[in-house]
Amino acid sequence: MVYKGRIVNVHKDRVKSAKGSFSREIVEHPGAVVIVPVIGKSIVMVRQFRYAAKKTMLELPAGTLEKDEDPEDCARRELIEETGYKAGSLRKMLKFYVAPGYDTENIHAYLATNLVKTEQRLEKDEDIEVLEINIDDLTHMIEENKIDDAKTIIGIMFYQHLMNQT
Repeated sequence: MVYKGRIVNVHKDRVKSAKGSFSREIVEHPGAVVIVPVIGKSIVMVRQFRYAAKKTMLELPAGTLEKDEDPEDCARRELIEETGYKAGSLRKMLKFYVAPGYDTENIHAYLATNLVKTEQRLEKDEDIEVLEINIDDLTHMIEENKIDDAKTIIGIMFYQHLMNQT
């Protein structure tokens, strides 16, 4: 163990293979969820400043799994916390690794429909603006690199893929 943090841990491992022994640095992350909340032809998005990227980003609502938390429960919780919407229906779309070369984070993507407006429940360190944006506009924003968050791009593009199948 090199570092033990509130959200991630970092350790350095020695890995043996047929080609020899190598050092690997691994970021351990508990996993996360991303939600595609749909209202008609729009998707509920969040805008917030991201310190690591040093800029304000437009993203799908998302959040980190708590210890032993079921991903669907996390998706329901994070949707309410970040957007103030409760999902009448939640469907798992897919899951994916963020950066498997050095990170264990696995993101579970959910489609949220039949949304009911409740009250946003932001955490103390969150300052989030909620927006409803037409899916076609979001696609253009991705093409123009105005959305550059991977989980958001994957969530939106996979949702579009699902819609083209019906």
